[in-house]
Amino acid sequence: MCGIVGVLGTHEVSPIIVEALRRLEYRGYDSAGIATVNAEGALDRRRAVGKLVNLSDVLVHDPLPGKAGIGHTRWATHGAANEGNAHPHRAGKVAVVHNGIIENFAALRDELTADGVTFESQTDTETVACLVARRIDAGATPVEAVREVLGRLEGAYSLLFLFEGETDLMIAARKGSPLAIGHGDGEMYVGSDAIALAPLTDRITYLEEGDWAVITRAGAEIFDRNGNIANREVRKVAVDATRIEKAGYKHFMMKEIAEQPTVVDRVLDAYLDADGSIAMTLPDVDFTKVSRISIVACGTAYYAGLVAKYWFEHYARLPVDIDVASEFRYREPPLPEGTLAVYVSQSGETADTLAALRYTDGKASRIVSLVNSAESSIARESDVAVPIHAGVEVSVASTKAFTAMLTTFAVMVLKAASERGVMDADTLAGHIQSLRQLPGLMSHAISIDGELARTARKVAQSRDVLFLGRGQMFPLALEGALKLKEISYLHAEGYASGELKHGPIALVDKNTPTVVLAPHDGLFEKTVSNMQEVMARGGRVLLISDAKAIAATGGGVWRTITMPDAPELVQPILYAIPAQLLAYHAAIAKGTDVDQPRNLAKSVTVE
Repeated sequence: MCGIVGVLGTHEVSPIIVEALRRLEYRGYDSAGIATVNAEGALDRRRAVGKLVNLSDVLVHDPLPGKAGIGHTRWATHGAANEGNAHPHRAGKVAVVHNGIIENFAALRDELTADGVTFESQTDTETVACLVARRIDAGATPVEAVREVLGRLEGAYSLLFLFEGETDLMIAARKGSPLAIGHGDGEMYVGSDAIALAPLTDRITYLEEGDWAVITRAGAEIFDRNGNIANREVRKVAVDATRIEKAGYKHFMMKEIAEQPTVVDRVLDAYLDADGSIAMTLPDVDFTKVSRISIVACGTAYYAGLVAKYWFEHYARLPVDIDVASEFRYREPPLPEGTLAVYVSQSGETADTLAALRYTDGKASRIVSLVNSAESSIARESDVAVPIHAGVEVSVASTKAFTAMLTTFAVMVLKAASERGVMDADTLAGHIQSLRQLPGLMSHAISIDGELARTARKVAQSRDVLFLGRGQMFPLALEGALKLKEISYLHAEGYASGELKHGPIALVDKNTPTVVLAPHDGLFEKTVSNMQEVMARGGRVLLISDAKAIAATGGGVWRTITMPDAPELVQPILYAIPAQLLAYHAAIAKGTDVDQPRNLAKSVTVE
């Protein structure tokens, strides 16, 4: 969630750190700050609430010299979003930035208070700074002090320390929250991920769970959780994979919506051969021996998994359990023999999903993850990591990662159905052909953007919006409602159409639009009945469907959005686009921050 950057450079680092933090803005944040050690060894810091431009203004009026520095964008957990709680936190000769939550900070804070320490903030992070400063004041070296304090911390963290009097030293630590070290020519860098460091270096070392590192301009000495020297690989990162540009679009979200046909085509090229056969490899995963699948994810990734549940059960005849990761990890469900555990995460660092994965390690027959980062913690800790090939997704509201997840799942489902012998060759070929049609269908769907923009301006005038879907379109109703909530701040709820009269119909009135996602399929007539129930009570129905289905409704709906005809398998992927565009244009109409909506972060790395 929070962004961390550190630089041991040969030039003034303040502007370098601010620019690197700007590349991490997509994570979401509410304050920012930097600390440096100047040529004389003096440690100082600057902080500001709000966007990075506010920190830049502070630095213009009150510059911060130094060729060694650390920086941070904070998403508030402990303590309000104000300057006093902004990072870096300082105590004595120590400055620290932190992503994560120190779960035992209250006990540590009480200990320090009893020792006469006073605190400037309400954060858990300041406790870490004070603990290290106390050990240094007692005669310990920075390395000794940090090593001792790390052993006392409980919870999840990535930490980066800077010290007064030390112009060539940073100490980094990682437990449950990602951190990467960048290698330059006589310079060293630290970042929350490779994106922050892309303009500075393409040589990256990823710290593993429990690692901590002593960093100087000459290099990094990395220790594992047991204090042993650890040799971690230096990897070459493709610059194109970390490029962040709007490419002429007003917002990253619209750019990423428009990229979806290309992204889906890339996924299909990765997992389907030119002759139409399936090229996806899942080492040691034998679907004939899988008795059950357990899918675990959060947010939009959870809804992708929910669509996959429909697909696995319908096409591959495999029973599927699906859980929100934060519930799964504490429910501690038994996993029957033959259970395949599947984890879904765009970032590959989602804290609850990672914790759930660790629970199933040794209990599931195999652990498979669908991730957008092959270097992420979830990817590295899975038996099989399946890239979704979405590329960098900057906007907090996920779009292309969602459809990439769905497309990857679709191929996996067909692979499972084929291996299990429940789908013949002709049927399989037909479904593969349907997938190959998908990029063209998605381009068509994006072309109705203008019509959706006009409708969204009307929807944006409402306080509440209902989304309805049946069967495999029910998860799309949930996802459509989530998108609208995320970026327009309208209250929206998604429901299975058949549940309408079990409570939600009480919300229907002339001021509450009901968005119905309903292609012409085997359930369409039942959906029409639900729509009639809404209209009979004065509700306004926005029907998103194909021409045949719209003609079959007999009229009476408030507005319609005509989608291209599409095979049933790909309908959830295709119908994600109008749901995304509706939310996008509603947010534009309301004037909200589309790419960085309030209170949200791109990568949720704390519980």
